[in-house]
Amino acid sequence: MPVLRRVAVNGTELNVAIAGSGPAVLLLHGFPHTWELWTDVMAGLSARYRVIAPDMRGLGASSPAQSGYDAAGLAEDAAALLAKLGENSASVVAIDAGTPAAFLLALRRPETVRRLVVMESVLGGLPGAEDFLAAGPPWWFGFHAAEPRLAETVLRGNEAAYIDWFLRAGTLGDGVPSAIRDAFVRAYTGSGALSRAFAYYRALPHSAVQTAQAVSTVRLTVPTMAVGAQPVGAVLERQLRPVTDDLTAHLIEDCGHIIPLHRPHALLELLIPFLAGEDWSPSP
Repeated sequence: MPVLRRVAVNGTELNVAIAGSGPAVLLLHGFPHTWELWTDVMAGLSARYRVIAPDMRGLGASSPAQSGYDAAGLAEDAAALLAKLGENSASVVAIDAGTPAAFLLALRRPETVRRLVVMESVLGGLPGAEDFLAAGPPWWFGFHAAEPRLAETVLRGNEAAYIDWFLRAGTLGDGVPSAIRDAFVRAYTGSGALSRAFAYYRALPHSAVQTAQAVSTVRLTVPTMAVGAQPVGAVLERQLRPVTDDLTAHLIEDCGHIIPLHRPHALLELLIPFLAGEDWSPSP
């Protein structure tokens, strides 16, 4: 079982799950998740690696924070967390809202990121997502970002039903284990918890500017793997291909958005050789 620690970074405290020993692997979750998103992945990697999975800034059991939810701020959280834990470098694996931060961290601090894995996200500010966004971004992006705090007002008292919708949709109707579902519901219940979650969406325009500015001056040089499922698919690969020196990409079939919970074993089949630096493709 992972050990939970509280680690002070950049004016806040992160709740961090740590398991195993060896080279560090940092796991960054999205919405509506906590570190428990990575439970099966941590179990699969901890025999070889020191696996570090924080509750992202302001989320889960991490301390409330008033600001710092843009991609650059979150990237600095990740760098500070690794330093506080005595790690000079790590492989970084991110999904959904964790992806822009992981991308900027690898772009700006390539000496800190040995290998990068990103999945099921769109990097605002980069071309390649035009087809995916042709009808506009997913409906909840605008809902979560609407001011003054419309989503928090509407959802208060209905958080469980709302989180359940994302968990069912993100697993193609299969759902997630009840204990993990309950942990997610607890983490996102209450107007304060919702406001901190939706701060990620309200920061997206700022994050997109940060991403666009970063790629205008430097390329992504660390070995990178983009993993897609439904609905994002190959969007990240298309966005990353023009700005990345060493990119591999995979699509996981019959898999919803929440890859680490819906198809953890298929994900581990990709992660284990990639993190070890092996050239490998899954069996057809």
